Amino acid sequence: MVVEAKVIPFLQWLAGATLDWFLVVAALTAIVLTLVWLAGALRHGPAIATSTVGRALVAGLVDLVAISPKRVVALSWLAIKESFRRRVIVVVGVFIVLLLFAGWFLDPGSMYPARLYISFVLTSTTYLMILLSLFLSALSLPADIRNRTLHTVTTKPVRPSEIVLGRILGFSVVGTILLAAMAAVSCVFVERGLAHTHALVEEDLSPVAAPDGMASRAKKGRTDKQNNHFHEVYIDSKGNPRLATNRGHTHAISIDKNGEKTAYNIGRERGMLTAKVPIYGSLRFKDRNGKDAERGINPGDEWTYRSHIQGGTMSAAIWTFEGITPEQFPEGLPLEMTIEVFRTYKGDTSDPDNIPGVMGGLSLHNPHTGVRGKEYSFTAKEFTTDSHFMPRKQEPAEQDSTFSEDDDLFSSKEKDDGALDLFEDLVHDGKVEIWLKCLPNSQLFGAAEADMYIRAEDASFRANFVKGYLGIWLQMVLVVAIGVMFSTFLSGPVAVLATAGTLLTALPMVSKFMVELAQGPKYGGGPFESLIRLLTQTNMVSKLEPGLRTTVAKEADKVVQGGLSLISSVLPNFGNYGFSDYVAYGFNISGDALLVASTRGFAFVLPLFIAGYFFLKTREVAR
Repeated sequence: MVVEAKVIPFLQWLAGATLDWFLVVAALTAIVLTLVWLAGALRHGPAIATSTVGRALVAGLVDLVAISPKRVVALSWLAIKESFRRRVIVVVGVFIVLLLFAGWFLDPGSMYPARLYISFVLTSTTYLMILLSLFLSALSLPADIRNRTLHTVTTKPVRPSEIVLGRILGFSVVGTILLAAMAAVSCVFVERGLAHTHALVEEDLSPVAAPDGMASRAKKGRTDKQNNHFHEVYIDSKGNPRLATNRGHTHAISIDKNGEKTAYNIGRERGMLTAKVPIYGSLRFKDRNGKDAERGINPGDEWTYRSHIQGGTMSAAIWTFEGITPEQFPEGLPLEMTIEVFRTYKGDTSDPDNIPGVMGGLSLHNPHTGVRGKEYSFTAKEFTTDSHFMPRKQEPAEQDSTFSEDDDLFSSKEKDDGALDLFEDLVHDGKVEIWLKCLPNSQLFGAAEADMYIRAEDASFRANFVKGYLGIWLQMVLVVAIGVMFSTFLSGPVAVLATAGTLLTALPMVSKFMVELAQGPKYGGGPFESLIRLLTQTNMVSKLEPGLRTTVAKEADKVVQGGLSLISSVLPNFGNYGFSDYVAYGFNISGDALLVASTRGFAFVLPLFIAGYFFLKTREVAR
C-alpha cells in the first residue's frame, strides 16, 4: 500500500472549503424551511405558516445565542456521571484483554512488525470507540425521556440547546478520557512488543579476504536470530563495526576489549518506530526519445496509478524538488522510493531465490543550468522502500552516447574535472531534479509522484502516535454528535439504527462509491440506463437507441446523481479523519492535516448540534 502524505496547505484548503460549506448548509436550510412552510400552509394557510416559521427562527436564534456556559457545564457533568454509572470503563478493560490475547498472535518476526502492531492497536481502538459512542449517545436521551428523568431538568430554566450541547460535550469528554487511557496502554504495548536485541560473539565472525589475496583485518558475519531475523555484521580494518538494516531497522553496536577478550554490545532496535517527514516533488517524464511527456508508457498494467519508463532508452522519470537548503541537508540528500519493477523477462529462473535484480540509475540535475552529476547505479528493491543517500560532493557526469549536444539534456556547463557541490552546482533557488532511469533493455520501472521523496529530519514517534489517536477522537466526536441528533426525535433502538446507517455510508469505500455515482459512471450510465442495458442485454460501451425511453432514463439518472451528490456532500467521510495508515507506515502527520481534519469535523458537528436543538424543541417533553 502507498501512503501519500502530501497535504494541501490549510489556508489554501480553507478558502474554497468555507464557501462550499456555507452553500451546502444554506441549501439544506432552505429546503427544510420550504418543506416546513408547505406543511404549515396546507394545514393553516400561508399567513399563519409564514408567521410560525418566522417565530421559530427568531426563537431558535435567541436560544442559540443566549446559551449559558454554566448550565452547559452542569449538564455535561451529568452526562459524564451517567456514562460512568453505565460502566463505560469496562471498554478499557476489554481493550486491555484484546492486547493480552493479541500478544500471542501478533508475530514480531513478520516482514513489517511495526506496521502490524500499530495497525492492530489503532484499528481495534477505532472500532471500540465507535461502538461505545454509538450506543452511549443514541440511547441516553431516549432512556431519560422514557424514565422521565429528563422532565426534572426541563422544568428548570434550561434551554433545549443547552441540553443537546451538554450531551455532546459530556459524552465527548468521556470518550477523551477513555482514548487517553487506551493511547497510553497501546504505546507501551507496541514498544514492548517490538523491543529486542541480538547477540554476537567472536566465533560468529570470519576474516574478509583482501582483493590481492593477502590477509585482511576486516571481518564479517551475522548476529544470532531473534524475532525470526538476523543482521549482517561488517567490521572494517580499523575496527569500526556496522550492522546491516533488516526488516526496516538496525541496531547500534560497540566493541569492548578487555585483554584478549572482545565483547560486542548490540543495543535496542533503531528505525522501526519512525515518523518520517517527507518532502515531495512534482513528477514529469521523458519518452523513449528523450522528449518531454505528461505520462510514461503503459505496458498493459491495469492499475494506472503509476506510469512506466523503459530500460535501455532515454526514457526517464524526473522529480523536481523545491525548498532544498544547505541548512536542512548539510551532508546530502537522503532519498526513499518505492518503485514498481515491471519485468518483461526474468532471466534464469532455475533458482527462484536468485532471480537477477533489475538495475536502475539515479542522478541529480540542475533545472536551470543543466549541470548533472554522475549517474549512480542500484539494484531495485521490489515490494519495499529503497533508501539512498546522494552526498553533497558529486562526481561530474560522464558524457555518453545516450545524450548528444543537440539534445536539451546536454549542457556545456558540465564540469569535466573536480567534484560538483550539491548546493553550488546542482541546486538552483532551492530547486533540484532527481532523474530515475531503468538500465536493462526491455525492463521497466513504474513510478508515481509520491513514490520518491526526500526524507527530512524525523519527528517524534510518540507525538505522531498521539496524532493518530486525535484522528480517532475526531471520529468519536462525530459519532457522538450524530447519535445525539437522532436521539432527540427517535426512540432508542431506532436512533441506534439510524446512527449505524449513517456511519455505514460514512465508510471510505461507501463514500467513494457514492461520489463516483454522483459524478456519473464512465461506462454504462446511471441506475436507470444500466437497468435498460441489463434488460436489453446491451453492453456498457454501446450507445442506446435514441428515443423517449433513453431520454427519460438519462434525465432520471441526472436527478438521482444530483441527490447522491447532495448526500455525499452532507454525510461525513470517515476516511478524512483516520490517520492510522500514516502512523503505521511511519509517516509524520503534519499540522496542516490535523487542522484540515479538525475544521472539517467542526463543520459537521455544528449543523448536527443545531438540527438536534430544533428536533428537541419541537418534541413534547415535560409540557
